[in-house]
Amino acid sequence: MNIVLVGNPNVGKSVIFNALTGSYVTVSNYPGTTVDISKGLGRFASHKFSVIDTPGVNSLVVQSEDEQVTKDLLSRGDISCIIQVADAKNLKRSLLLTLELAEFKIPMVLCLNMSDEARERGLSIDIKKLSQRLGIEIVETVAVTGEGIKKLKEAIFRAKTPVSDIIHPETGGVVGHKINLLKKRSHIADNLMKDVLVISKPLQKSVSELIGRLAIRPLTGIPLLILVLIFMYLFVGKFAAGKGVDFFERIVFGEYINPMLTGIIDKHIHINIVRELLVGDYGIITMAFTYAFAIILPIVTAFFLFFGILEDSGYLPRLTVLSDRVFKTMGLNGRAILPMILGLGCGTMATLTSRILDTKKERILVTLLLTLAIPCSAQLGVVLGILGSLSIKALLIWLFTILSVMIAVGWGASKIIPGTSSPFIQEIPPIRMPQIKNIIVKTVARLKWYLKEAVPLFVLGTFVLFISDKTGVLQWAESILNPIVVNLLNLPQKATEAFIIGFLRRDYGAAGLYMLAKAGELDKIQTLVSLVVITLFVPCIAMFFVTVKERGAKVACAIAAFVLVFAFVIGYLLNFVLRYLILNLGYPIL
Repeated sequence: MNIVLVGNPNVGKSVIFNALTGSYVTVSNYPGTTVDISKGLGRFASHKFSVIDTPGVNSLVVQSEDEQVTKDLLSRGDISCIIQVADAKNLKRSLLLTLELAEFKIPMVLCLNMSDEARERGLSIDIKKLSQRLGIEIVETVAVTGEGIKKLKEAIFRAKTPVSDIIHPETGGVVGHKINLLKKRSHIADNLMKDVLVISKPLQKSVSELIGRLAIRPLTGIPLLILVLIFMYLFVGKFAAGKGVDFFERIVFGEYINPMLTGIIDKHIHINIVRELLVGDYGIITMAFTYAFAIILPIVTAFFLFFGILEDSGYLPRLTVLSDRVFKTMGLNGRAILPMILGLGCGTMATLTSRILDTKKERILVTLLLTLAIPCSAQLGVVLGILGSLSIKALLIWLFTILSVMIAVGWGASKIIPGTSSPFIQEIPPIRMPQIKNIIVKTVARLKWYLKEAVPLFVLGTFVLFISDKTGVLQWAESILNPIVVNLLNLPQKATEAFIIGFLRRDYGAAGLYMLAKAGELDKIQTLVSLVVITLFVPCIAMFFVTVKERGAKVACAIAAFVLVFAFVIGYLLNFVLRYLILNLGYPIL
């Protein structure tokens, strides 16, 4: 049996999918698109069934790539059953989609999820009557606790095709007519709700609803966001990027894995170039695997856990609403905040998750801004450590410069890049207590995705660096950048090496500047200018290859070239302004 899960955004569809499939999950692109499709194998008693999870859709009137993919999947001839996952608190919106799905004449099961929250709001649905009216099986579930999942699996094998006469007589039975079709569906849904929905008590304001409202309003939402970012920085930037990375890089890999493998290779491989490819300065083991597993893996694990908490709590949709006004100035909408936040963990994964945006223009814009202005957590930790040793003024100047550049470039690019922006439609779920089991399941699935998508790119990137070093390309790049770094930015020649290493690994580039500042080779202005430049500098090589994969080589090279030039221009202007204020006006800016 091939079963397709369909539902509006934020109805718990991914939790239902995990409950049906367990760990038997694969994620791939739908052919010809950038939309991710999850497939899994489910079991119940002696039966096996294949489950396909579709993107969240508001309608099957195609307006986005997600809706097109969902419609294409439903149009296949091998679909045995549709499970529509619906929000029990928002019955009308769910029924509007039910009426569209009914037209495919495929056996269906309606899963009314979050039924506990509906009951808390005093909403009671006559399941038996609604089932009779629609002619399909209906199951109430609470996916995060597992309530109703067994009944849902049983219902799959009793799935029926929706009855043809589900239209209230007042509508005249006109389904096929395209004129006023939306109004007729709305009328049908209203009539169904009158028959099956009972509000037993008035809606009461709860603590979770109060928190939800505070998270959306700018006056209270912005301080709450700052608090969330502080917690994220402490958990991801301090704990994972500090203690976690230190343990895995210095002890696990530094004292055990790398010495052991280096000893084995030294003993059995006597061809020098092969040995260097494996355990040299740009070796597959000593750089690619160490980078992927000892440095990035602890950081993204912590970030995925934190991201899962924000996701399950219902905070992320509110953040998209809060940030929508700012992103509109850059030709985007509030959903763009999600890959931006992920970029603070790792830009490589953030570039991949920009697929959630509807249009090609939006995906290119977000990729550009990720490349330009969003430091990964490993680099951010080093940068903030250096700025902390300067002054709070230095930190504020760095932050103001980065944010101003991001908004200005986003605004300008939105006017130049062709294409359209998608409308911002966001369902706001209630604030909930995150479920640990669900967060762990999501984190494990995302880590599998990281290992599959990113690690091979680290290996490829390291191989390119190895070839570049052996052919002299790296030395050639240093000779080109030296005059720019020294004459334009007023930095010492040694800073050039830090910028080049920043392309190999962002945190190492920042660490190189840290060593120069610690050795007294950079004054305060040079330190601040160099940190701004390396934050805006070209992406790490892994992120560059992911951009090639997602946007094509032409777009990736154009973004990298623009960012390279623009970073130096901003560095030059910042250096000029700071030195003018100090030398000509006598103002001690730092």
